Amino acid sequence: MVFCGINPGRWSAKAAAHFANPRNDFWRLLHDARFTPRLYEPQEQHELLELGLGLTNAAYRTTPGSGDLRRADFEGSAERLERLAEELRPEWIAFVGKEAYRGAFNQRPELGVQERRLAGTQLFVLPSTSPANAAVPYAERLRWFEELSGRASGNPLRDAVRALVLDPDGRVLLVRFEFPDKTVWGLPGGGVEPGESVEGAIARELQEEAGFEFELGPEIWTRTHRWTEGPHGGQRERIFLVTAAGEDPNPSVDDPWMEEIRWWRREEVDAYDGLLGPRRLKELLQELDEHGPPSEPVDVGV
Repeated sequence: MVFCGINPGRWSAKAAAHFANPRNDFWRLLHDARFTPRLYEPQEQHELLELGLGLTNAAYRTTPGSGDLRRADFEGSAERLERLAEELRPEWIAFVGKEAYRGAFNQRPELGVQERRLAGTQLFVLPSTSPANAAVPYAERLRWFEELSGRASGNPLRDAVRALVLDPDGRVLLVRFEFPDKTVWGLPGGGVEPGESVEGAIARELQEEAGFEFELGPEIWTRTHRWTEGPHGGQRERIFLVTAAGEDPNPSVDDPWMEEIRWWRREEVDAYDGLLGPRRLKELLQELDEHGPPSEPVDVGV
């Protein structure tokens, strides 16, 4: 994998090392997402080659900030990256920040996997790790680094189901998952066991995690969720609309990551500023209110 920053800042130019500003989170994110076995210092950048990782920039001119760059600074960048892809054959080129990608290809991307490829190399856009991007929480930036790490691991995905459970008052049933580095409130559900039907998996998971009766509705969303630990690189989730009477959940499962399950009023969901799964849950609930269930399952991202 090659990580492509936008251009050298003054800290990096002085240190002759990538992402050298001590307030830049790149090296910490690289370690926390399991790309490196320990926390590397910028001066150790060449040791990344032993791990199959490389570093480059979309533009070479040093500036105080990326806003000081000009279009001419990216001249030949796309061609240079394509030559790199042809010669080194990395599986991925990961752009650290949307502006790195936009500078190279004159196209503003969304985060994540891109349709464009370079000589067969897949492209991925990560959030910027610059201190100028401090408005994006560290946990959210780490989520995208983990997404890429899971995709690059080569570990297989497992099939899973989740349920958007609503009661007559519009409350949403959410599970609190506690991980070593973050808390996520997500939809109940889990992996589909061998030989198990999708409907059977939902019934089993909701019985284990909630313990009450429900009515299964249509499949509304799909989601591919990646992670970096365990035998799987993530899971392909099919998410179904489920209705229930609203009784208190009574879980019977002993899940090491699951700490709590409860009903959330819609205004609570809207006011919550932590991580949700799916990440766009607030918007998705609003779309469901306005338009009803989609005719075909919608990919909702991470």
